[in-house]
Amino acid sequence: MAGRPGRGAAAPPRGRRVSRLTLRILAINLFPVVILFAGLFHLDRYQDNLIRAELAVLSREAALFARAMGELATRRDVGGPVRLDVRAVHAMVQRASGVLRARARVFDIDGRPLVDSMAPGRPGGPVQVLPLPPPRAGDWASGLAGRVRDLIAGWPPPGAGLSRFHPWARRFAEAHPQAVRVLLGVHTAEAQTDGAGGLVLTAAAPIRGYKRVLGGLLLSAEGTGIEAAVRSARLEMLGVLAAAVLLSVALSLYLARAIARPIQALAAAAERVRRAGGRDNPVPDFRGRGDEIGDLSDSMREMTETLRRRMDAIEGFAADVAHEIKNPLTSVRSAVETAARVDDPARRAELFAIVLDDVDRLDRLIGDISEASRVDAQLSREDVGPVDVGRLLAALREAYIAAGRAPGGGLACEIDGAGPFVVNGNEDRLGQVVRNLLDNAVDFSPPDGRVAIRAGIAGGEVVIAVEDEGAGVPEGKLEAIFDRFYSERPRGEKFGAHSGLGLSICRQIVAAHGGRVRAGNRRSPAGATLGARFEVVLPRSAARPPGDGD
Repeated sequence: MAGRPGRGAAAPPRGRRVSRLTLRILAINLFPVVILFAGLFHLDRYQDNLIRAELAVLSREAALFARAMGELATRRDVGGPVRLDVRAVHAMVQRASGVLRARARVFDIDGRPLVDSMAPGRPGGPVQVLPLPPPRAGDWASGLAGRVRDLIAGWPPPGAGLSRFHPWARRFAEAHPQAVRVLLGVHTAEAQTDGAGGLVLTAAAPIRGYKRVLGGLLLSAEGTGIEAAVRSARLEMLGVLAAAVLLSVALSLYLARAIARPIQALAAAAERVRRAGGRDNPVPDFRGRGDEIGDLSDSMREMTETLRRRMDAIEGFAADVAHEIKNPLTSVRSAVETAARVDDPARRAELFAIVLDDVDRLDRLIGDISEASRVDAQLSREDVGPVDVGRLLAALREAYIAAGRAPGGGLACEIDGAGPFVVNGNEDRLGQVVRNLLDNAVDFSPPDGRVAIRAGIAGGEVVIAVEDEGAGVPEGKLEAIFDRFYSERPRGEKFGAHSGLGLSICRQIVAAHGGRVRAGNRRSPAGATLGARFEVVLPRSAARPPGDGD
């Protein structure tokens, strides 16, 4: 059964017509528009302001008209109470019907209807004249669009949630609750609905005569003007919203194209790098954008290039290791095969001595290879901090002298200039660099030679120098000596005593500390070689190492 693929082996998502990032950008950009669109159906404050203004006007007209009726349309029969003169009321309503914008209804103190401006000749059921809607023209598509537009612009209807207005009833108080309050002397004004969702504005005022309520006046007006204003506002907002939606969609698509497509291209490039093992650098270059995606592209290109160099280095290292190990193994095999055919004990002892030397060489070689392969990984995990180079060099000098490893001419430690000579790094690794350079200097110095280690400051950097009195570095090999497995043997040293990895490890460690190492020769004024000089240059740190006083 095939195993389940791990996280690292998961393939990227297939290409889509619309990416998920595009959908998210669309959703985020359209969310405020949707909220604004919801507000299209809730123009309550605007509608309420219009209703209040219309009711105020209608209420003033009702009060004035009722007061006029109380003064001009009353009569007193002989021996009877004061009451409304129906004929006078008819005449006043008939004359005012061309001036009033509202329908006028008059009822007596008992709540019975007396006069209706739409049927001034008789009380009872009036005939309402309503205008027919204009005929619709055009094709079905435009008609459908118009109906949808009307539905959006007219919903919810202005009269939604209001009490119903009854145009007529035998007893007025039964159909109009506000009539009861009017007959008690209270002015009323409210908005109602005609039952079909339309808006009706009503205002009622008591008709007074001789300080008595003789009846009531009810003015009612259709709220077509308010409905038209609200509808017009909704249509205008609808147009603005449509433009906002189109603009948001266009900007979202542009933004998604500017973000999602480069990210998809970078993801596809990362997948190609994974499959190709970093052999090429197919990451698209978006550095010209000047934004974070450009920075991401630049980082991915550098990462891919670093990966390629690292893989090349690993392959080269493996090839070098195989070559270096093959030589002593070949020697061991040849010696063992020869010893099997030789009967002379002395000759056989010589062959076994060769085998032991080659095994020792393999042991040293494998140890150095293991150390070289672990340097980068260990440096990334080890702690770093301020290191006093002067103190480190003095401690190494004392250790070499105490161990009897100093050359015959002595091991000097010189500090040039005023300190502190502090760098930021790992003290053990920097000590390993200096020890490797000291070991080389001691090995290549004559028996009575002198080795010196120095520390100084040049250009804001700490310079560590190791000098010997040997034959120096061969011309043209100042860089080659830092290559892996390159070995220059001192005179008289047997083959295989050095693996050729010491200087390579030094360069690895120094580079990890942000410094550089270089080789050169010391020369006399006449140009003669006086010995080799190795310099390690490290960035100077302003921090103080642990243990320093204030």
